[in-house]
Amino acid sequence: MTQTAPYPPPKPAAETVERLLRRIGELPPMPAVAQKALALIRNPSSSMADLADVLALDQAMAGLVLRWANSAYFGLRSPVTTVRQAVVYLGQNAIQSLIMAASLAAFIDRPAPGYGLERGELRKHSVGVASGARLVAAKFGKALGEDAYHAGLLADIGKLAFEAVLRNVDTSAPEWQNQSFADLEIVHFGIDHATLGAEMARRWNLPKPLTEAIAFHHRPSLAKDGALLAAAVHIADAAMMMLGIGLGRDGLQYPLDEAACERMQWTEAGFYELADRVAPLLKETEAFLQMRR
Repeated sequence: MTQTAPYPPPKPAAETVERLLRRIGELPPMPAVAQKALALIRNPSSSMADLADVLALDQAMAGLVLRWANSAYFGLRSPVTTVRQAVVYLGQNAIQSLIMAASLAAFIDRPAPGYGLERGELRKHSVGVASGARLVAAKFGKALGEDAYHAGLLADIGKLAFEAVLRNVDTSAPEWQNQSFADLEIVHFGIDHATLGAEMARRWNLPKPLTEAIAFHHRPSLAKDGALLAAAVHIADAAMMMLGIGLGRDGLQYPLDEAACERMQWTEAGFYELADRVAPLLKETEAFLQMRR
């Protein structure tokens, strides 16, 4: 992969955030129990018992927590039988990731024909980026790793809105070549899918570093509050493209930002290691998401 091209001067906006978001209909709200659980996780004075009691209010969410704790990924010798046991064992970070993945699974399962993605491909790519970003960021702390997971899961959610304007565009034409696809979105439409994804995250009231990482995951050098998160997601996104997971129309025009690799102390060998480690995580998470259906 080559180093990212300079940020291109955009044309006057041919599309607006509001117009594009209307193409996918009403944004799905976070389930009430999920919102309450996430609020408790962010509240330092809350307890694990409080969190378990809220999750237990939703039969489906409680079942997922128990299944996840007893899954092959964790390999417990003795199964846990109550939500409180599962929450204590999994911890707040894992519960937070589980809630985000379960809440968004159906939404990101949609096809995105404008990007050449069939149903389920965007979901697999998003889960792969999330798992990879967590591994990339883990050396900087567990908390950052979990935030990177969430940013990776949401990084390409804007494609669901943007893909409609690409359906009748011949992206094999010369004017759609020789630049980053994200840059070309701005050149041709005045906006890109990452900007849309960040706006969706803002409307879900997600933290600023997370929304910034989504906005700049193709241009991590422009991020400020979410600089490490953006770099981690960028590297993981590139790795998934290399593996052909959710490649789509834009995957072959994905330049790697070398500065992001330097920031995250990432080497070429790390990409091969990431591929080996993400594959089983992706398989396990996919199995978990199937439980949600």
